[in-house]
Amino acid sequence: MISANNVSLRLGKKALFEDVNIKFTEGNCYGLIGANGAGKSTFLKILSGALDTTKGDIAITPGQRLSVLEQDHFKYDEYPVMDTVILGNKRLYEIMKEKDAIYAKEDFSDEDGIRASELEAEFAEMDGWEAESNAATLLNGLGIETELHYSMMKDLTGAQKVKVLLAKALFGNPDILLLDEPTNHLDMDAIAWLEEFLINFENTVIVVSHDRYFLNKVCTHTADIDYGKIQLYAGNYDFWYESSQLLIKQMKEANKKKEEKIKELQEFISRFSANASKSKQATSRKRALEKIELEEIKPSSRKYPYIDFRPDREIGNEVLTVEGISKTIDGVKILDNISFILGHDDKVAFVGGNELAKTTLFKILTGEIEPDEGTFKWGVTTSQAYFPKDPGTEFNNDLTITDWLMGYSPVKDVTYVRGFLGRMLFPGEDGIKKVKVLSGGEKVRCLLSKMMISGANILILDEPTNHLDMESITALNNGLIKFPGVILFSSHDHQFVETTANRIMEILPDGTMIDKITTYDEYLASDEMARKRFVYTADREDDDN
Repeated sequence: MISANNVSLRLGKKALFEDVNIKFTEGNCYGLIGANGAGKSTFLKILSGALDTTKGDIAITPGQRLSVLEQDHFKYDEYPVMDTVILGNKRLYEIMKEKDAIYAKEDFSDEDGIRASELEAEFAEMDGWEAESNAATLLNGLGIETELHYSMMKDLTGAQKVKVLLAKALFGNPDILLLDEPTNHLDMDAIAWLEEFLINFENTVIVVSHDRYFLNKVCTHTADIDYGKIQLYAGNYDFWYESSQLLIKQMKEANKKKEEKIKELQEFISRFSANASKSKQATSRKRALEKIELEEIKPSSRKYPYIDFRPDREIGNEVLTVEGISKTIDGVKILDNISFILGHDDKVAFVGGNELAKTTLFKILTGEIEPDEGTFKWGVTTSQAYFPKDPGTEFNNDLTITDWLMGYSPVKDVTYVRGFLGRMLFPGEDGIKKVKVLSGGEKVRCLLSKMMISGANILILDEPTNHLDMESITALNNGLIKFPGVILFSSHDHQFVETTANRIMEILPDGTMIDKITTYDEYLASDEMARKRFVYTADREDDDN
């Protein structure tokens, strides 16, 4: 068990947490939620001991081991992958290294023998003989292939490092597991594996995530941070949302009844206080009036942007025809003879672990790069708005937010432009902020403003949920659901894909593609997907042999 006892944290004059008392018990998975800036990651740092409190303390059951998903992707660059994972249990790693050093001695003494015997006993007690096997199981489950297990961390890609650090956090059956955005940069197979791991994990888990589906799948409880307090709910994210909304509704209804009663008492007192025969009743009602207290209903710190894509014109029957597109990058064919035709009702999710292939296809369709082979043609009634995965130079200038968006607006009017910025949670004074100093989430909201103001009837979005908080993801999700045009998008957010897409395209590692008119959940359960993956994996194993 881990608990926070009267924990307060002040950053300057601002109180981020105030007298927080909460217990996280064994056998439960807690989803830690709250608006951006509410202090989710900060609270995890407090729990881990990486950040001191202003007041109060953190208590952990004696003898329990706490493990944290680390965010520094370069910290272990000089370590082999296998060593990095085993470092998840630091004491076990230290024993292994001390044993190796003793056995490597040329002048092995009696004292060395006694020490080695002590280490071997502790090593066996910690299941050390299974350490590499257990680490390999975690790595394979997360998609790190066996041939990489003894590579150096510095030779891995960023996404691979994230998976290794996650395996490190999970290694050795920790008693308390703290995970900050564990699904970031994971493909759908790795996320599914992690979901099953956490569902079957018998100790304490506290997780921060913007993935609503993930939270619904793994969490037994939800801890909601709002206004410096943490309210605990039994149930997953959807249960929290329904419960919190119901609680607010009940409080408002209770206050309404109290207000009606107050009005009734006030009218009686005003009418009969000067009447001798009614004076006792009036006095009694005064006492009753004094006892009535309205519930304090604080507005939530959560803010939902208003996202509404309105196309300027309707799409005709001809939308997009793609024929035989292929593309090779750095000697690897990542798109191989891709062909499809879009209809005017299509909302297409591009899924799978081939991230570069999806981004490359979007760049080809928007004219940013040329294919090696093949052609594509947009219909004459179409207009496209593009959300790139990496905005790159988009914000590397000295423009203010208002001037930046004005450059893309068909109406050159400051009030008109600020109306779009206001919807995206940029109030009037924020309009003079320079775009180059914006946070990741603010840049995303700017790009979505640009797409809204364009009036396009085709939206192309490459991982738009990255850097967004839960409220903005929900608003974007709802905006795309009601959008009457065509959408091509990629996202790792399961619920986002399931509720938006009516067609699924998966680009496989060999550059070929599966195209199905179906929902995401139906696609994941389909025999065809499983069969194609099996064939591809078998082919690779044959090639390796």
